[in-house]
Amino acid sequence: MFQAPHGNPKTPLPPVEDPASAAANPPPHGVDRAARPAGGDAAGSAGPARRARDPFFDNAKYLAIVLVAIAHSWELVMDGSRTTRAVYMVVYTFHMPAFILVSGYFSRSFAGRPDQVKRLLTGLVVPYLVFETAYTLFASWATGDWDRSLSLTDPFYLTWFLVALFLWRLSVPLWRSLKYPLAVSMAVAVTASLSPATGSDLDLMRVLQFLPFFVLGLLMKPEHFDLVRRRAARIAAVPVLLAALLFAYWIAPGMKLSWFYRASPVEDMGMAWWTAPVMLVLLTGCALVLTAAFLALVPQRRTWFTALGAGTITGYLLHGFGVKALDYWHVVDRQDWLASPAGRVVLTVAAATVVTLACTSPVRRALRWVTEPRMDWAFKEDPAKAAAARRQTAPAAPRPGRERHEGDEGHDEAAASRTLQLSRAGGGRD
Repeated sequence: MFQAPHGNPKTPLPPVEDPASAAANPPPHGVDRAARPAGGDAAGSAGPARRARDPFFDNAKYLAIVLVAIAHSWELVMDGSRTTRAVYMVVYTFHMPAFILVSGYFSRSFAGRPDQVKRLLTGLVVPYLVFETAYTLFASWATGDWDRSLSLTDPFYLTWFLVALFLWRLSVPLWRSLKYPLAVSMAVAVTASLSPATGSDLDLMRVLQFLPFFVLGLLMKPEHFDLVRRRAARIAAVPVLLAALLFAYWIAPGMKLSWFYRASPVEDMGMAWWTAPVMLVLLTGCALVLTAAFLALVPQRRTWFTALGAGTITGYLLHGFGVKALDYWHVVDRQDWLASPAGRVVLTVAAATVVTLACTSPVRRALRWVTEPRMDWAFKEDPAKAAAARRQTAPAAPRPGRERHEGDEGHDEAAASRTLQLSRAGGGRD
């Protein structure tokens, strides 16, 4: 849908789509996934009820994944640059919370149906297993350290998000049944920040500390997103982001970046125990404000990158190889000009270009066997779908009051012949 860049758009937001379904059942080539029907299932039939997908969310997902890739590349060159470190801190405050919030919003329809569980496994678990293995092998090859072990319970680099999304979606029925789900999720996050025993298994500390953003997405409704799509919100977003940049520049030299990753116990950072819940609450509040500012600046109309928003899974999973290659091969150390202002610009453009190419349709099709496998052989047939298929192929029911049996066709022909004879006989009498 095309909307004016200014003013308060009144066009309703699209129906909720189950993201696990969306990941596991791509539309045919050339068909926008936006054209899928409501109800939470990605696989739907064409019909007049089908509504166009709101480009706002695809634009938001694409821009968020570009920020993820750029921030990862900055980690290699921000030492010695207070400005780069400040911008990095601002981006890291909201880029994953924004992505997680949108993921939660599109997970509202998850109810644990067999088809949804199947798509959850094929769309998240399979990619996790494949890319966890691929990243481990790549690290061994790039560094020459073949003693590196493969651990499926200790996510490698960015694969933690697949684990998180899997666990969050499985818990959707729980959060929807609670009376105060957001408060409970925040209590869980605070507890995780205080407990070093949470450990690195499945990166649970990070998973639990980011949980409130997912739960908030579950609770959001279309009218909530309408608030950030108003012109007043777009105008306010600019000074908010500028103020955040200035504040980050002020605190950058003494700020521990571990706070933004939410993956380390407070004891490992050498801080008092009470700083963990305080920082968690403060960072969560800042993340919500900056996420609102980010979403307010996301284009609402269809743009050249809107279609790329449907391929963020490949962009997310693939860009890490490039970042890790720069790290393993010490490219920045050998090409020290990359740590200069011009070099940082070049690296930023390169990261944005790589992740953009990774989101394109050819790459998505090439990796569909990993990111969107069907795997019908591994699952039982869905009874509901089987019953629907039988109803579609069943012959038409006979007319009410007339039960047809084998041989009825012959009786019908005989009756027609008798009717014709009687008609002729009556005509002779007249």
